[in-house]
Amino acid sequence: MKKKYFFMFLLMIQLGVNAQKNKSNVYLFSYFKGNGENGLHLAYSLNGFDWKPLKNDSSFLTPTVANDKLMRDPCIIRGKDGRFHMVWTVSWKDRGIGYASSADLIHWTEQQWVPVMDKEPTAKNCWAPEIFYDDQKQEYLIYWATTIPGRFAETEKFGDNNHRNYAVTTKDFITFSETKLLYNQGFNVIDANIVRVANKYAMVLKDETLLPPQKNLRVAFSDSAASGYGKASAPITGNYWAEGPTTININGEWIVYFDKYRNHTYGAVSSKDFINWTDISDKIHFPNGLRHGTVFTVTKKEFNQLLKLSTN
Repeated sequence: MKKKYFFMFLLMIQLGVNAQKNKSNVYLFSYFKGNGENGLHLAYSLNGFDWKPLKNDSSFLTPTVANDKLMRDPCIIRGKDGRFHMVWTVSWKDRGIGYASSADLIHWTEQQWVPVMDKEPTAKNCWAPEIFYDDQKQEYLIYWATTIPGRFAETEKFGDNNHRNYAVTTKDFITFSETKLLYNQGFNVIDANIVRVANKYAMVLKDETLLPPQKNLRVAFSDSAASGYGKASAPITGNYWAEGPTTININGEWIVYFDKYRNHTYGAVSSKDFINWTDISDKIHFPNGLRHGTVFTVTKKEFNQLLKLSTN
């Protein structure tokens, strides 16, 4: 069987399995509002298209770490231990990120400051961290975007920044690996989102190039979650500025939600093969003011408990 068709065969198997799993799931979306000063917000959907805020769109968790005490770009995944693990942007300028975990999305551990770029004294930021559980290595991959002045001079010559994606790994959220460069293909890149697609890993990323303007989403693939991502695809988003991608498979179809931040609204594209994409922005409805977040699932039992706890 040719490699291309074998990959598509594996992809269809995975889509079928995911479709069966999703029948018993409720979709949740973690997000922030304003500048992120009041913390974590959650919305839910039964179909992945129509989203409603939980807790009357009030905060589930107030940020406490870093000088600015912000909670922007909250990323939540369910870990191998069954707990929900969250990372977030704590500031526009700090060299670390925030971390906390929860069993029910209501009661959270003490918020932790993770100084991921502490050994880079000129680093300007740590933006939009995300988590991915690497089941092959049985560890968590945490990744984000940072600018280090002078590090990639070729992307500073037009007055642009030199954002690149960096990463650490951890098994316990207590000790962390050394920070390493995760993605560099010679252009400014931020807002990465990694998912497993059949026997590959896909990174949906934002091309942050200022001149000439890109500000769109692209896809890169690798055989490993933590390294080896190749050249980025052509843009999968349209003639608007997009950021903050987050990806899920619903009934055999991949959906990437993203923030149309200049339009103050949310958009989405869909694909069955992670190669050919269709804009479905007119089919989705999110709460007003929702900013850069991530999609994940909970069981109906967990959702009912969340509803109960969040209204008490």
